[in-house]
Amino acid sequence: MDNTSDMVENRKEHTMNTTTCAFTGHRPHKFPWKYNELDPGCVALKETLKEQIAKLAASGVTDFYSGMADGSDVWLSQIVLDFRKNTPALNLHCVLPCEGQADQWSKSARDRYNAILNWADSVAYVSRQYYDGCMLDRNRKLVESAGLLLAVYNGERRGGTAATLRYAKKLGRELIIVHPVSLHITYES
Repeated sequence: MDNTSDMVENRKEHTMNTTTCAFTGHRPHKFPWKYNELDPGCVALKETLKEQIAKLAASGVTDFYSGMADGSDVWLSQIVLDFRKNTPALNLHCVLPCEGQADQWSKSARDRYNAILNWADSVAYVSRQYYDGCMLDRNRKLVESAGLLLAVYNGERRGGTAATLRYAKKLGRELIIVHPVSLHITYES
């Protein structure tokens, strides 16, 4: 059952961040298809994410916050930019842990990352220099910036995505959790 309409009604009751959504999710090495974005599983996940972004935009969400990690964050950011072509009210805000986040990525991944940053409405850094914990601080800033968190999450108890979900729950954020393989969607308020 799709609880999006219930979630939209619940969102109206919130007084803070009612039009904002942050992203979190796994990097490609956590998916069965790894970096093969042509794999049917990856294609299906991206279609599911497009549907979720479309529903959020239709319900009044206009500002999306991305940490721009490889995989889920980058895909969701690209989806927002694609939707913005027909819905100019949408804004993409990139919150980066430090400069050089993508330096070790493949050339094609770096090119996509930089293109997204060029088209983003804002780019902010937690720190210009890498430090132990800057990724965690970035994730906290994302959650604090939005009333809703859209997560691509496989259920692992450890890792950045799990920690970000726990922090969002602690702050009482609404959650949309998409399982990357089953594509099951859970809504929590």
